[in-house]
Amino acid sequence: MERIAPKTVGADLLDGVPRQRSVLPAPQPARPLAVPRVRPWLLLPTPARTPFTLGYAALLAATSLLAALAPPSLVYALYQGSSTDVAHLVRSPAVVLLTSALWIAGGLLSPYALAFVLVLTALERRIGGARAACVFLAGHVLATLATEVPVGLAVLAGHLPGTSLHRLDYGISFGVAASTGALAGLLRPWLRWPLLAGTAALLLNDLLAYTDPMTNWGHLIALTIGVSTWPVIRRWAAVETP
Repeated sequence: MERIAPKTVGADLLDGVPRQRSVLPAPQPARPLAVPRVRPWLLLPTPARTPFTLGYAALLAATSLLAALAPPSLVYALYQGSSTDVAHLVRSPAVVLLTSALWIAGGLLSPYALAFVLVLTALERRIGGARAACVFLAGHVLATLATEVPVGLAVLAGHLPGTSLHRLDYGISFGVAASTGALAGLLRPWLRWPLLAGTAALLLNDLLAYTDPMTNWGHLIALTIGVSTWPVIRRWAAVETP
């Protein structure tokens, strides 16, 4: 007599559905979105991270206080001795190119004073102090030569009077403009293009006002010099912050 094993209760239920009655894993809780921390103190120079900017800013603050407190005759003599006009560039180019960058035209209340601190701090944090100094100096020197050499040639050709050789010219604005152009190349696109467009618009507005066209052209030239350094400073930034 053949024995037939009894069926297990429920064994014939939904035979075609695999893994029936299996326990599903509990869903993982959603991770909260990370909110970036706002650290405004990173906008300011510090001795450890940005020694070049901090030291240079302290020097500019000292010369600005001197210009504000010293007798006007002494201040004018200092400005004149530091001027990068054609006459001084012919006699002592290295001296005036360096000393002219010790003053802020307009003093500590000048917009270039604030721009110097913010831009140089951000640039030095990304590429280091020595390289940031090279960018600043390149803009200061090259834009000065690009504006003063044509003046000298125009005087020689008789298109400008001889007094143009002694035009008072000093300040950090060319270096700040070049550093701004360079920094834009290290920022994300949503910051890069507004920064460049806004800076260029301000400089073009000054040029159209025609109050000091040679200096205003120098600012645009310096901004272009900064933009031209993008391939180099991006390599520097990759080395500085791998």
